[in-house]
Amino acid sequence: MLTLTGKAVDVVKTLLSENPEANGLRIAVTGGGCSGYQYGMALEQSAQAEDTILAIDGISVFVDDGSAPLLTGVIVDYVDELSGSGFRFENPNAKSSCGCGSSFSTDDRPAATSSSCGHRS
Repeated sequence: MLTLTGKAVDVVKTLLSENPEANGLRIAVTGGGCSGYQYGMALEQSAQAEDTILAIDGISVFVDDGSAPLLTGVIVDYVDELSGSGFRFENPNAKSSCGCGSSFSTDDRPAATSSSCGHRS
């Protein structure tokens, strides 16, 4: 379904160790953002009934049924650049994405007509 790079795994493991109440990472896609869909990540205590649980390098990753098709083939990386650090999603299903990289569009949900973060195709 999705992949975490080695750097992303290291950062998530560090975050989980700093938050002992969390047992996994939720990755989700919701409607919104400047391009139609937006990514979300959160540390969570447990999976929900509708979740698929992925085991990635010792990390439990929770993905809800609605997000799963939009995350197929996605690579989650962690980047540390001069402009800032954070998780970056590489989505082969995205037809376009915003300049900040936190939202995207597909054929079934076109990009918004206005963008506050610099839409790119």
